Amino acid sequence: MIHEKARLGVLTSLVAHPKGLVFGDLKKMCALTDGNLSRHLAVLEEAKLVQIEKGYDHNRPQTVVRITPPGRQRYLDYLKVLEQVVRDAASAAKKGSESGSTPAGLRRLKLA
Repeated sequence: MIHEKARLGVLTSLVAHPKGLVFGDLKKMCALTDGNLSRHLAVLEEAKLVQIEKGYDHNRPQTVVRITPPGRQRYLDYLKVLEQVVRDAASAAKKGSESGSTPAGLRRLKLA
C-alpha cells in the first residue's frame, strides 16, 4: 500500500509535519488533484495510517490530515526495507562492475 508513489509522497509529507497538514497544502506538496488526493487519503485512512479531521477555520471548511502513530511506524518500517533493497542493489551493481559482467536482470532492461 505504501509503495504507491502518491501514497508514499503523502506519508512522507505528513511525517515531516507531525501536527498535520491542511488538505490544500498537502495537495500542493504532493502535486495531486483534489480527487486523487481524496482517494489516496481514503485508502490510507481505512488502513488507519492517517487521521482526517474536518472542521472550520474562520467559518470556512477545513480538512486537516495527520499521520497516526501506527502510520508513522509502518512508514519507518517501510523505509528500513527500502534502504536494505537499495544497499543490496548497490552491492550487486558493484560486484557486477568489478567482475565486468552485467547481472542477468539488468541485461533484460532496455534503457531509452
